[in-house]
Amino acid sequence: MSRAWLLGTSTLIGLGGAPTFAQDADSYTPLGRIVLGAGVEKVAIDTPQAVTVIDQEELDEAQATTLADIFDEVPGVQAIGSDRAAGLSFNIRGIGDLGAADESKIIVNVDGTPKFYEQYRVGSFFSEPELYKQVEILRGPASSTLYGAGALGGVINFTTKDASDFLGVDDSNALRFRAGYDSNGNGGLGSVIWATRPSASTEFLAALNYRTIGSYEDGSGDEVPGSDFDAWSGLAKGTFWFGEDNEKALRLSYTRWQSNADDAEYSQTGTLSAFGTIDREIVDDTVVLSYEDPGLDNPWWDLDLALSYSNTRIKQDDASMPSFASPLWADTDYGYKTVALKADNTVEAYGDNWENFFTFGMQISHQDRIADADTGPIGFHPEGEDRRVGFYAQDEFTLNDRLTIIPGVRVDVVKLSPSDDVLNGKNVDDTAVSPKLAALYKFNDSFSVFGSVARTERIPTLDELYSTSAGDPQYPGGRYASVNLDKETSNNYELGFTYQKAGLLNDNDQFQFKTTGYWNELDNLISTNPARGQNVPVAYYVNIDEAEIKGVEVEAYYDMGAMFSRFAYNYTRGEDKATGETLTSIPADTLALTVGARNEERGLTYGWRGFFADSIEVSDVRYDAYNTQDLFVNWAPRDGALEGYEVAFAVENAFDATYQNNLSGDNGRGRNFKLTLSKQLNW
Repeated sequence: MSRAWLLGTSTLIGLGGAPTFAQDADSYTPLGRIVLGAGVEKVAIDTPQAVTVIDQEELDEAQATTLADIFDEVPGVQAIGSDRAAGLSFNIRGIGDLGAADESKIIVNVDGTPKFYEQYRVGSFFSEPELYKQVEILRGPASSTLYGAGALGGVINFTTKDASDFLGVDDSNALRFRAGYDSNGNGGLGSVIWATRPSASTEFLAALNYRTIGSYEDGSGDEVPGSDFDAWSGLAKGTFWFGEDNEKALRLSYTRWQSNADDAEYSQTGTLSAFGTIDREIVDDTVVLSYEDPGLDNPWWDLDLALSYSNTRIKQDDASMPSFASPLWADTDYGYKTVALKADNTVEAYGDNWENFFTFGMQISHQDRIADADTGPIGFHPEGEDRRVGFYAQDEFTLNDRLTIIPGVRVDVVKLSPSDDVLNGKNVDDTAVSPKLAALYKFNDSFSVFGSVARTERIPTLDELYSTSAGDPQYPGGRYASVNLDKETSNNYELGFTYQKAGLLNDNDQFQFKTTGYWNELDNLISTNPARGQNVPVAYYVNIDEAEIKGVEVEAYYDMGAMFSRFAYNYTRGEDKATGETLTSIPADTLALTVGARNEERGLTYGWRGFFADSIEVSDVRYDAYNTQDLFVNWAPRDGALEGYEVAFAVENAFDATYQNNLSGDNGRGRNFKLTLSKQLNW
C-alpha cells in the first residue's frame, strides 16, 4: 500500500485518536511537519537533509506583504534584492546574487512547475503570499536528484491552497474573507476564497486577491522611492477522485499574478535614480494538470504525472531616460515560457525489519526566452530555446527503523539554441550528472546523526551563453557570445545531528533540535569577463573562479502548550579562492528568536520575535549589525458568536531601527503596524 496514502490517512486518524509525538509536533513545530518534497514523505526532523516546512498557520500569522516576509525564521535562506514586489529573488547558503544573475542556481517550483525568470535590474519570482498553504525549503545541492541538475543552493517548493483546506468532513461549501492593513505605506489587502464540494469525489476552489501599498519609509523616516505596488492575483483549482476507493486523483489548477505600474522605478532590485522610471506590466501564469495513482495494494505502482505550463512576461514602455541610446529604455516585451512534463513511480518492498522505496522518473522541459523590442534584438537579453530531458532515481532503505540510507543520481541532457539574431551563436549540447548519498542513524528515540555527500553540475543558461554587446566605454571592442563556457560544479558535504524529547521539563512539553554543518566546493564559476579589451572583442562571460562556502544552521523548538519558543541561527562563510575575498552573495550571520504564549481555550496566541544580524564587510563595503523587534497577537475564537473569525495584529520593527541587509539594495522597512481580519463561513 502507498506510503503517501498511509501517511495522509494516519494524519486524519490521528486528529481523532491518541496522537503520537510526531503528530503533536506537527501541530506546533516545523521540525515535526511532514516533508513532501525530499522523496518518500517523512517528518522533517527525520529527513537526512536540511529542510524547513512553513505551513498555512505560519503563513497566515506572518501577515506577509511580499514573500520576503516569510523567510526570517528559516536558517540559511533569505529573500534578496529589495522589498519591492518586482525585485524579489532568493539566496540559500550564500548562493544567490542578483548582480550575477544567479536565478538558475536555486530551483523554484509552484505546484511542481519550474519557475524561472532573469532580467536586468528585476527580480526572479513574482507572486502573492495568499495563494499558498505550504512552502518547503530544501537546502543544498542534494536536492538536484529530484528537481534538476544545477540546484547549487537548493530548492524552494510553493504549494497552492486546496478546497479541502477549508471544507470540513460534512461541508459542501465554504467562503473565507480576509482583509489586511499595513501602516507603513498605507497598504491594504482584500482576499476572498470560495471552496465547494459538489460530490464526495469532486471539489473546486476559486481565490481572488488584491494588494496595494504605497512607498514605505525606513527607520529614519526616509521614503524608499518606487517601493509602492498594486497587484491582482488569483487561483482556480479542481480536484477529482476516482477508483475503487477514490484513491486516484486528477487535479487542474491555474494561478495568475498581475501588476501594472506607471512610472515605476526601472531598477527594482535597489534604488538607482539614474536609471529613471518606466511603465511596467508584469503577468505571471502557471497551469498544472496532475494525476496521482498510489496503486493501493500494489507495491510496484505509485505513479505521479504532472504536465505544466509557466509564462512570465514583462512589458516595458515609456522610459524616462531617452537622453542617450540604449536598449534598456526601449519599448520591450520580455518573457519566459516553459512547458514541462514530469513522471515518476515508486516501488515498495518490505521485510521483517526493513523497508525500501525506490523512486525513478523522467522530466522533460522546453523553455523559450523572449525579448521583443521595437529597436530590434537586444544583445544583453538574447532570445533562445532551452530543451532538457532528465532521468533520475532515488532509493530509500530503512533498517530496524534506525538506519536510513538514500543514494540517488540524476542525468540531465540539455540542448540550448540561440535565435537567428545572436551573432556567432551556435547550438550547445551538454550533459549534467548529479549523484548523492545521504544517511541517517537513530541511536534511540531522541538522538540521531545524519550526513550526505552530493555533487551537481550546472550547465550555463541562455543568457550566459549568448549575451553580446557591440561596445561600451569599458569594452570598446565589444563582447561576443560565450559558447565555450564549461559547466559549474559543486561538491557538497554535510554532517548534522538531531535531538527530540517529549516530557523534557514536564509531562506535556516537547523539545526538538536540528543542526547541520556544510562545506560546498564550487568550481568553474561563471562571471562576466573582467578583461577590458582595447578595441579587441572579448567573450561576454568566462569561467574564472573557484569558491568555497561553509556554514552551520541550527533550528530548535520548545513547546509546553501554554508557552513556546523558536530559535533559528545561520552562520555562513564564503571565499573566492582566486582572490581570497568574501563572496558578494554571502549573508551576514543571523539569529531569529521567538518567545510566545497561547491560551487554547480562548484561541489566543501572543509573543515577541527578534531578528539579529551581525555586521559584514563585502567588496570593501561594511554593513552594520542591526536588530528588529516584533510583537504579535493572534485571536481565533473557538466557539460562540465569534467562531470563524480570526484577528492578527503585529508591530514590526517596533523600535523603528534603520538598517540595510547586505543582500538588499535598499534600507529595510521602518516601524509597521499590521492588522488582518478573517471570517470563514461553512455550510
